[in-house]
Amino acid sequence: MAEGKVLGIGGLFIRSADPAALAAWYRDHLGIAATESGQPTPEGEWVWMQEAGPTVFAGFKAESDYWSADRQVMLNLRVEGLDALLAKLERAGIAASHREEMEGVGRFARIHDPDGNPLELWEPA
Repeated sequence: MAEGKVLGIGGLFIRSADPAALAAWYRDHLGIAATESGQPTPEGEWVWMQEAGPTVFAGFKAESDYWSADRQVMLNLRVEGLDALLAKLERAGIAASHREEMEGVGRFARIHDPDGNPLELWEPA
């Protein structure tokens, strides 16, 4: 009998005072088919069919200053066309910070959702 194995991340669940508004922010600004728990998107979607590619799953030291100490988790989103996405976000009033490039890894920028959760945008090399 074959052993079971994990195939990938099946969901990301975020607590929010206004989950419908938070889901709409992710749909409107990042194109993610985000939903409020138990509700489809306005287009009737229940899941976000993402493109296959690399996913980094890493622990950081508790005292890391890579993102705000009041947050336990930072979501990293793999993107294509980082400059164009950042321009779109800036037009919507969403500021980006922590822009950097790591040789052989790619380019990064940080934004925050309306609840203050950090989102790292990563355009792989």
